[in-house]
This record gives sequence, structure tokens and C-alpha cells, in this order.
Amino acid sequence: GKLGRYPPWPGKIVNPPKDLKKPRGKKCFFVKFFGTEDHAWIKVEQLKPYHPHKEEMIKINKGKRFQQAVDAVEEFLRKTKGKDQASSHNSTEEKNRRNSSEERGKQSTGEEKRKASLPEGKVKKGTGEGKKRVSSVSSERGSKSPLKRAQDQSPRKRGRPPKDEKDLTIPESSTVKRVMTGTVAGFKWPPSVSEPVKDSDPHFHHFLLSQTEKPAVCYQAITKKLKVCEEETGSTSIQAADSTAVNGSITPTDKKIGFLGLGLMGSGIVSNLLKMGHTVTVWNRTAEKCDLFIQEGARLGRTPAEVVSTCDITFACVSDPKAAKDLVLGPSGVLQGIRPGKCYVDMSTVDADTVTELAQVIVSRGGRFLEAPVSGNQQLSNDGMLVILAAGDRGLYEDCSSCFQAMGKTSFFLGEVGNAAKMMLIVNMVQGSFMATIAEGLTLAQVTGQSQQTLLDILNQGQLASIFLDQKCQNILQGNFKPDFYLKYIQKDLRLAIALGDSVNHPTPMAAAANEVYKRAKALDQSDNDMSAVYRAYIH
Repeated sequence: GKLGRYPPWPGKIVNPPKDLKKPRGKKCFFVKFFGTEDHAWIKVEQLKPYHPHKEEMIKINKGKRFQQAVDAVEEFLRKTKGKDQASSHNSTEEKNRRNSSEERGKQSTGEEKRKASLPEGKVKKGTGEGKKRVSSVSSERGSKSPLKRAQDQSPRKRGRPPKDEKDLTIPESSTVKRVMTGTVAGFKWPPSVSEPVKDSDPHFHHFLLSQTEKPAVCYQAITKKLKVCEEETGSTSIQAADSTAVNGSITPTDKKIGFLGLGLMGSGIVSNLLKMGHTVTVWNRTAEKCDLFIQEGARLGRTPAEVVSTCDITFACVSDPKAAKDLVLGPSGVLQGIRPGKCYVDMSTVDADTVTELAQVIVSRGGRFLEAPVSGNQQLSNDGMLVILAAGDRGLYEDCSSCFQAMGKTSFFLGEVGNAAKMMLIVNMVQGSFMATIAEGLTLAQVTGQSQQTLLDILNQGQLASIFLDQKCQNILQGNFKPDFYLKYIQKDLRLAIALGDSVNHPTPMAAAANEVYKRAKALDQSDNDMSAVYRAYIH
């Protein structure tokens, strides 16, 4: 694979889901990897027995995640040994299969932010070896996670399984012997929690959510990659226009893609669109930012109007409501390139009024409009692991399928224009408030003579433990405020979220307090630093 060869990793051969197509070519087995809870088809020659190679494997890889994986193997072996003593081999095998099916439908939690869950028994059709994203499961068997088993309700929509889709024959006679070590080309095993792992399109989840009067949003999985809950029909399966390639990798749309805005988020998005084979034309206010992408195969657009007129679907990702309006309505703007059938997708985080106004002018010219703000940061953008919140033209949402798979791990369709803007502001309001609280706690620890590192260690052992908490605290402790999410933008989102509350007379006192602290940080010249630099607003 493109990523090269990586150290061995412990795993066990498991039965693949019934609707999962086995890769063509050499004989391979379906393997679940310990510690990461990922799955993949692995060629026979890349599998080695665990015990004879254990010591050699440990010498090669000394990372914390790897040690956790080894611990998980040993725990599995202990449990299996106990079961083998209590019952026959056949009953153990049956129990394993039953446990496997019970795992279906679970979604990732905690540190598994990097990917949407696709459980052991339910990896979708088309998983191949040399692919980009690897599916995940929330936890070991016996997890208490009370998540919905939507996956089991899933109707197939892609025809019958091919004739060669049969249950995996396990060559070993004992469950213990099924624990293997796989040295896999084309997979990047995470040296730390902060480096997400992706598989290809089968594990990218779309959610189509109707705005019903029900208090809880419901959705149902379907075989391709869309989850839908219809008001009228109960549940309808919808297949995206861009299907999975035979080997499981993303099939890029043949539509010409335009992209406006190459900031922290836009740059990573464009890189991933190009990597996945899309034809992309780029434009940025400061043209030199385009050079790198032209070297990677992008085309250069001279103005937003030119990009829109020469492309089928144009995405934009800019800083704030004013920039979003100027881009559309300004000289040589998007609107001048819109004609019937042209598609515009605004990925900027703005308020609902702004996005509604833009949608109206685009549609009035015969264009199609989708808002698709993204939840994430520069790292997640680079890794193609963003969460996309979309609303507007549903057909356009489906046409963007391969693009969303390239840039994100999950996508939600939230109904009419304005819904995604509101939801995005609420998400960022929570995140911004939490960041300010973290900074407040760290500084209070310092001024009262407590160790900040110990505070982080304690938090990481509790229920607040998360990648966000750990990364932001590490940034602060190291004095590293290189922007992953600009402080000025999280303050803008808090301001817009407070205004959203004002519009419906809903109190937002936590966000209002956090907003004041970010404003203080901006006054201290922290605007272009990471949001974690809000810490400096607390320094006396």
C-alpha cells in the first residue's frame, strides 16, 4: 500500500459478516485487531502464530497502544482458557459466534473519536486489504455501552451476496490458536491515540435525519452508507450515486469539483479530495496557497465565479458570515458563476440567517445549495476524519457522497437549510465552553500549589477523559499554541451561539461567560493561536 509496511500487530481470526465480500486474489482471513478493535482482510502469508513471535513483536514495537493490545490478547487468552476448561471446543466456538453477533450495531465511544463504529459482525460490503480507513468497535466483548442496534434492522439494497461469500473456515482447532500476528502492508497502526486510522468508504456513515416532532432523532442503517428516517414511510433505504469500487476503495465522482478557501480546514479537505482521485479546481484569496495543491494535481481558478462556472459542484470553507457573503455576493463572486444545475456547498460555520440568505440567492439563479459545516480541527481535516453536518438539497447531499467520504468519517443530513448552522454552533459552543473550563481548572491548580500534570492525570483517569481534553492540556503544559482551531474562530462561534439563544429567548450563561474569557484572550493578541491559548487569559 501507499503507506508502506508497519510493525506487526496482534489480532484474532473471526468470522466475517455474511454480506461482506471477500477480496479477490490470494487466500486471506478476516482479522480483528486487539487494542484498536479494527478489522481487516489479511493475506495468509502475512499471518503468524502469536506465541512463537510474541517476544520478537514486543521488541519491534514499544508504544503504549501496542502494550495495551498485548494486554488485551493475554486477557482474551485467559478468558478463553477458562471457557475451554468449562466446556467443549464446539460450544466455545458457538458462544464466540453468538457474542460476535451481539456486538453488531455498537458505535465508537471515548477515545474512538477517529472513526464511526462498524462492529465486528457488521462490516459492510467491499472491505479490501489496501484501503484507507479501518473499521472500529467500541470495546471488548461485554461492553456496557447501551447503544442502539440499528445495524441489525438494516435491509440489503445491493442485491444478493456473491456466490463466494461464505463463512470463514478457521484452520486452527483451538480458539487460543486463532490469536494471530498480522504484518500488514497498507495499514498505518496508530502510535498514539491522536493519530486516527481510516478505512475506505464502507465505514463512512451518512445519517439522513428528518426533522420530525419526535423528541429523539431516529435512524436506521442500510447496506450502502446512508442512514435514513423518513417522516412519511417509516424508513426508506437510499443508495448514494457514487458506489464503492470492487476492492472497497472510494470511487470518486466524475463530476468536476471546485474548492474555495484553503485555510486550516480547507487545505486538508482539498488534499484528501485529490488523494481519492477527484478532479479539483482551487481558488484562495491569497493565490500562493494554491501552489502546493496545483503540484498535487489541482487546477487553478482565477476567481470564485470562474471556479463555479467551470465546475459541477463547488465547495467553500471560509472564516465567518461576512467572508461567506462576500464570497458569494462580491465582485467575480460565486453568484456570477451560478446558472441552472450548478451546485454550491458552503462548509463555513456561520449563522442560520446568513446561510438561508445565501441559499435563497443561489436557488433563485437555478442553482442547488447545500450547507455542510464541519466539526473538527486541522489535524482531523488532514486525516480525512471530519464530521460533516449537512442541510438543504438532499439530492446534492447524495451527489457529494464520495467527496464527504474523502474528507470525513461521518456525515449527517439534518433537513432544511439553517439546521446544520444551528447544530454546528451548538456543538462549537459546548466545545468552546469546555476549553475555557479546562484552562480555568489548570490555572486554579497552579495558583493553589497543585501540579497541573497531576490534575491532567486525574482527569484522564475519570469520566471526562477524552482526546480533546488530553491534547489541549498537553498543548498548555508544553506552551505549544500552534493553531489547530483558531481562537478567534471559536470566539466567533460562541458569539453566534449566544445570538442564536437570544433569537429564541433561551439563556446561554455558560457560553456568555466563556465568551468573555475568549474576548480577554483576543485582547492579549491570542486570536491567531489555538483555542487552548484561552489559558493565557487566566494568567495574572
